[in-house]
Amino acid sequence: MEQNKYTVDAEGYFGQFGGAYIPEMLHPNISELQAKYLDIINSDEFQKEYKTILQDYVGRPSPLGYASRLSEKFGYNIYLKREDLNHTGSHKINNTVGQILLAKKLGRTRIIAETGAGQHGVATATVCALMGIECVVYMGKLDTERQAPNVERMKLLGASVVPVTSGSMTLKDATNEAMRDWICNPVSTHYIIGSVVGPHPFPDMVAKFHSIISEEMKTQFREKSSKENPDYVIACVGGGSNAMGIFYHYLDNTDVKLIGVEAAGHGVDTQFSAATTALGRVGVLHGSKTLLMQTSDGQVLEAHSISAGLDYPGIGPQHAHFHESGRVQYVNVTDDEAVKAALLVSELEGIIPALETAHAFAYLPKLQCDKDSNVVVCLSGRGDKDLQTFMDYKAKHTL
Repeated sequence: MEQNKYTVDAEGYFGQFGGAYIPEMLHPNISELQAKYLDIINSDEFQKEYKTILQDYVGRPSPLGYASRLSEKFGYNIYLKREDLNHTGSHKINNTVGQILLAKKLGRTRIIAETGAGQHGVATATVCALMGIECVVYMGKLDTERQAPNVERMKLLGASVVPVTSGSMTLKDATNEAMRDWICNPVSTHYIIGSVVGPHPFPDMVAKFHSIISEEMKTQFREKSSKENPDYVIACVGGGSNAMGIFYHYLDNTDVKLIGVEAAGHGVDTQFSAATTALGRVGVLHGSKTLLMQTSDGQVLEAHSISAGLDYPGIGPQHAHFHESGRVQYVNVTDDEAVKAALLVSELEGIIPALETAHAFAYLPKLQCDKDSNVVVCLSGRGDKDLQTFMDYKAKHTL
C-alpha cells in the first residue's frame, strides 16, 4: 500500500500515536532497526525467501471460505479468512517468519518473545527451530496455566519458557520481562514482538508482515463473490495484529466498513475488562504513545479477558489512530458472549475457533446489515488451546 494518512510517518507516528519511548540502552538496537528494516524487508532477496517460506512451510495462501450455516442463521453472507489453517494454527507465523529473517540479516544469534495465548510463542519457537536459533519466551504464570498445551508445544520445539510472576501474571507482565531481557542483551538478541505494539518500527513492521492476509483476500474475494470488495471486515483486537493484517489493504477504501472487536471481559462497566478504546486514555505503554487503560495518576490498570491473547490494557498505535480518526469502528463483547459464539461456530461450521477469534464471531448477531451484505471474519486462530475453557463452560451450563 502506498504512503497515505494511515501509514507511519518519518518519526514513527500514526497521527499522534506511536513513536519510540525507550530506555537509553535500547537506542542502538531501535535506531538500527529504524534505519535498516525497510531496505531489508523490501529487497527482492528478502521477499523471495519470505514468500517461499510462507508458501512451502506455512501453507499460504490461507483459504477464504463461505460459511453457509452461519450465513443462514444470521441472514447475510459470511466468509471466513482461515488463518487458523496456517502452520502452528494462527496468523502469528506470518510475523515470526518475517522477523526471524530480519534478525538473521542483522546478525542476531538469540531470539526472545512475549506471549499471552501462547500462539505467538509457538510461532516464534517454530521459526527458531527452523533456523537453528536460541529461543526464550516470556509468558505470564497465569497464562502458562490456562494455555498449558501451548507451553508444552514451545518446549517440544526447543524453546525455554519463562513464567512471569509479577503484576497480573499475564501478557502485559510478559512484555515487561521481555523488554528487560532485551535491555540486558542488546547486542546478541532480537526481540520478536508479537503484535502491532511497541516502539517504532515494530508496529509498522508487524503490520507489513501481516498485510499478506488482506493482500490475498482482495483476489480471493473477487473469485468468491460477484463484488469487488466485502461490505464489512471484522476481526478481534487485543494488541491488534490479525485485525491490522486483514484491514491493511482496505484502509483507503471507505466503502469497506472495518470493525475491531475488543474484549469487554465481565463488562465495560466493571473492573474486569480489556476494552481499551472504550476505557483507555492517551499514554505510553511498552515503548509507544497509544491508548491504554490507566488510573487517574497514570498507573496501568490490570486488564481482564477470558481470552489470554486479548488480556492486554493497551492497543497498537495504528488502532488508536484508526479509532480517533473514525476509520475503524471498535466495539466489544463479553467473556460469556465470546464462549457462546465459539460453541455456535463449532456446531454450525465444524470449526473450533480460538477464544480470541470468538470475540469477532460474537459480534455477528449485533451487526445491522441487509441480506445481500458480504461480511468477512478473520478466523485468526484455532481453539485447541481453549478446549478446557469450553468444556468447563459447557459443564457449568448443563448442570
